[in-house]
Amino acid sequence: MSQDQLDARRQEILGAARACFARFGYEGATVRRLEEATGLSRGAIFHHFRDKDSLFLAVAEDDAAEMVATVARDGLVQVMRDLLAHAADPGAAGWLGTQLEVSRRLRTDPAFAERWSARVTAIEAATAERLQRKREAGLLRDDVPVEDLMRFLELAYDGLVLHLAMGRPAGDLGPVLDLVEETVRRR
Repeated sequence: MSQDQLDARRQEILGAARACFARFGYEGATVRRLEEATGLSRGAIFHHFRDKDSLFLAVAEDDAAEMVATVARDGLVQVMRDLLAHAADPGAAGWLGTQLEVSRRLRTDPAFAERWSARVTAIEAATAERLQRKREAGLLRDDVPVEDLMRFLELAYDGLVLHLAMGRPAGDLGPVLDLVEETVRRR
Protein backbone atom coordinates (compact mmCIF):
# COMPACT_ATOMS: atom_id res chain seq x y z
CA MET A 1 0.00 0.00 0.00
CA SER A 2 1.14 3.55 -0.70
CA GLN A 3 1.53 6.07 2.12
CA ASP A 4 -1.66 7.82 0.93
CA GLN A 5 -3.55 4.52 1.14
CA LEU A 6 -2.15 3.82 4.61
CA ASP A 7 -3.14 7.32 5.76
CA ALA A 8 -6.64 6.88 4.32
CA ARG A 9 -6.99 3.50 6.04
CA ARG A 10 -5.84 5.03 9.33
CA GLN A 11 -8.48 7.78 9.01
CA GLU A 12 -11.17 5.17 8.25
CA ILE A 13 -10.17 3.24 11.37
CA LEU A 14 -10.27 6.41 13.47
CA GLY A 15 -13.75 7.30 12.22
CA ALA A 16 -15.19 3.85 12.87
CA ALA A 17 -13.43 3.59 16.24
CA ARG A 18 -14.81 7.01 17.24
CA ALA A 19 -18.35 5.76 16.66
CA CYS A 20 -17.61 2.51 18.51
CA PHE A 21 -16.10 4.27 21.55
CA ALA A 22 -19.03 6.70 21.58
CA ARG A 23 -21.61 3.94 21.48
CA PHE A 24 -20.03 1.48 23.91
CA GLY A 25 -17.55 3.52 25.96
CA TYR A 26 -13.90 2.58 26.25
CA GLU A 27 -14.43 -0.71 28.11
CA GLY A 28 -17.39 -1.76 25.97
CA ALA A 29 -15.54 -1.11 22.71
CA THR A 30 -14.04 -4.58 22.65
CA VAL A 31 -11.63 -5.64 19.96
CA ARG A 32 -14.44 -7.69 18.42
CA ARG A 33 -16.66 -4.60 18.28
CA LEU A 34 -13.82 -2.54 16.84
CA GLU A 35 -13.37 -5.22 14.16
CA GLU A 36 -17.09 -5.07 13.35
CA ALA A 37 -17.14 -1.26 13.32
CA THR A 38 -14.11 -0.95 11.04
CA GLY A 39 -14.77 -4.02 8.91
CA LEU A 40 -11.12 -4.94 9.44
CA SER A 41 -9.31 -7.69 11.27
CA ARG A 42 -7.56 -7.17 14.58
CA GLY A 43 -4.22 -7.40 12.76
CA ALA A 44 -5.21 -4.69 10.28
CA ILE A 45 -6.39 -2.37 13.05
CA PHE A 46 -3.36 -2.91 15.24
CA HIS A 47 -1.00 -2.55 12.31
CA HIS A 48 -1.85 1.16 12.57
CA PHE A 49 -2.21 1.40 16.35
CA ARG A 50 -0.22 -0.39 19.06
CA ASP A 51 -3.29 -1.32 21.14
CA LYS A 52 -6.81 -0.22 22.03
CA ASP A 53 -5.54 2.50 24.34
CA SER A 54 -3.37 3.96 21.56
CA LEU A 55 -6.36 3.84 19.22
CA PHE A 56 -8.58 5.67 21.70
CA LEU A 57 -5.89 8.26 22.37
CA ALA A 58 -5.48 8.81 18.61
CA VAL A 59 -9.24 9.37 18.24
CA ALA A 60 -9.25 11.82 21.14
CA GLU A 61 -6.11 13.59 19.85
CA ASP A 62 -7.69 13.95 16.42
CA ASP A 63 -10.74 15.56 18.00
CA ALA A 64 -8.59 17.83 20.17
CA ALA A 65 -6.53 18.95 17.15
CA GLU A 66 -9.72 19.79 15.27
CA MET A 67 -10.96 21.74 18.26
CA VAL A 68 -7.69 23.70 18.58
CA ALA A 69 -7.83 24.60 14.88
CA THR A 70 -11.43 25.79 15.15
CA VAL A 71 -10.74 27.78 18.33
CA ALA A 72 -7.69 29.45 16.76
CA ARG A 73 -9.60 30.31 13.59
CA ASP A 74 -13.12 31.06 14.84
CA GLY A 75 -13.22 30.87 18.64
CA LEU A 76 -14.62 28.54 21.27
CA VAL A 77 -18.18 29.70 20.68
CA GLN A 78 -17.85 28.42 17.11
CA VAL A 79 -16.87 25.00 18.47
CA MET A 80 -20.12 25.10 20.45
CA ARG A 81 -22.10 26.19 17.37
CA ASP A 82 -20.58 23.37 15.34
CA LEU A 83 -21.47 20.90 18.06
CA LEU A 84 -25.07 22.11 18.05
CA ALA A 85 -25.29 22.11 14.26
CA HIS A 86 -24.27 18.47 14.15
CA ALA A 87 -25.87 17.22 17.36
CA ALA A 88 -28.08 14.75 15.46
CA ASP A 89 -25.24 13.68 13.14
CA PRO A 90 -23.74 10.29 14.11
CA GLY A 91 -20.22 11.62 13.51
CA ALA A 92 -20.84 14.50 15.91
CA ALA A 93 -22.39 12.10 18.39
CA GLY A 94 -19.15 10.14 18.12
CA TRP A 95 -17.21 13.27 18.91
CA LEU A 96 -19.44 13.98 21.91
CA GLY A 97 -19.03 10.40 23.10
CA THR A 98 -15.26 10.71 22.81
CA GLN A 99 -15.32 13.93 24.86
CA LEU A 100 -17.36 12.24 27.56
CA GLU A 101 -15.04 9.24 27.64
CA VAL A 102 -12.00 11.55 27.88
CA SER A 103 -13.69 13.29 30.82
CA ARG A 104 -14.32 9.98 32.55
CA ARG A 105 -10.76 8.81 32.04
CA LEU A 106 -9.37 12.11 33.28
CA ARG A 107 -11.13 11.43 36.59
CA THR A 108 -10.24 7.74 36.85
CA ASP A 109 -6.92 7.18 35.07
CA PRO A 110 -3.96 9.27 36.33
CA ALA A 111 -1.64 8.07 33.55
CA PHE A 112 -4.17 9.10 30.90
CA ALA A 113 -4.69 12.45 32.66
CA GLU A 114 -0.97 13.11 32.56
CA ARG A 115 -0.75 12.28 28.83
CA TRP A 116 -3.85 14.35 28.10
CA SER A 117 -2.67 17.50 29.87
CA ALA A 118 -0.76 18.67 26.76
CA ARG A 119 -4.01 18.63 24.74
CA VAL A 120 -5.82 20.70 27.37
CA THR A 121 -2.93 23.15 27.38
CA ALA A 122 -3.12 23.49 23.58
CA ILE A 123 -6.87 24.22 23.66
CA GLU A 124 -6.42 26.75 26.48
CA ALA A 125 -3.53 28.43 24.66
CA ALA A 126 -5.52 28.72 21.42
CA THR A 127 -8.46 30.21 23.32
CA ALA A 128 -6.28 32.67 25.26
CA GLU A 129 -4.40 33.76 22.11
CA ARG A 130 -7.61 34.36 20.20
CA LEU A 131 -9.15 36.31 23.09
CA GLN A 132 -5.99 38.41 23.45
CA ARG A 133 -6.04 39.22 19.71
CA LYS A 134 -9.70 40.20 19.98
CA ARG A 135 -8.99 42.37 23.02
CA GLU A 136 -6.10 44.12 21.22
CA ALA A 137 -8.42 44.77 18.29
CA GLY A 138 -10.91 46.41 20.69
CA LEU A 139 -13.57 43.75 20.22
CA LEU A 140 -13.59 42.27 23.74
CA ARG A 141 -14.72 43.85 26.94
CA ASP A 142 -11.78 45.27 28.86
CA ASP A 143 -13.26 45.29 32.37
CA VAL A 144 -12.64 41.55 32.86
CA PRO A 145 -9.26 39.78 32.62
CA VAL A 146 -8.79 37.60 29.52
CA GLU A 147 -8.21 34.63 31.85
CA ASP A 148 -11.69 35.08 33.34
CA LEU A 149 -13.29 35.39 29.90
CA MET A 150 -11.52 32.20 28.87
CA ARG A 151 -12.78 30.31 31.94
CA PHE A 152 -16.30 31.63 31.32
CA LEU A 153 -16.23 30.28 27.75
CA GLU A 154 -14.80 26.95 28.92
CA LEU A 155 -17.59 26.59 31.49
CA ALA A 156 -20.20 27.39 28.83
CA TYR A 157 -18.64 24.73 26.58
CA ASP A 158 -18.58 22.16 29.39
CA GLY A 159 -22.21 22.97 30.20
CA LEU A 160 -23.23 22.47 26.56
CA VAL A 161 -21.45 19.13 26.41
CA LEU A 162 -23.23 18.03 29.61
CA HIS A 163 -26.57 19.30 28.27
CA LEU A 164 -26.18 17.22 25.11
CA ALA A 165 -24.84 14.20 27.00
CA MET A 166 -28.00 14.21 29.12
CA GLY A 167 -30.03 13.89 25.93
CA ARG A 168 -31.55 17.34 26.21
CA PRO A 169 -32.65 18.96 22.96
CA ALA A 170 -30.08 20.97 21.03
CA GLY A 171 -32.59 22.73 18.82
CA ASP A 172 -33.13 26.15 20.40
CA LEU A 173 -29.72 26.92 21.93
CA GLY A 174 -28.51 29.29 19.21
CA PRO A 175 -29.80 32.36 21.12
CA VAL A 176 -28.04 31.09 24.25
CA LEU A 177 -24.74 30.93 22.37
CA ASP A 178 -25.43 34.43 21.03
CA LEU A 179 -25.76 35.55 24.65
CA VAL A 180 -22.47 33.82 25.59
CA GLU A 181 -20.74 35.56 22.69
CA GLU A 182 -22.27 38.95 23.49
CA THR A 183 -21.17 38.61 27.12
CA VAL A 184 -17.49 38.66 26.17
CA ARG A 185 -17.75 41.38 23.53
CA ARG A 186 -16.98 45.04 24.14
CA ARG A 187 -20.12 47.01 24.93
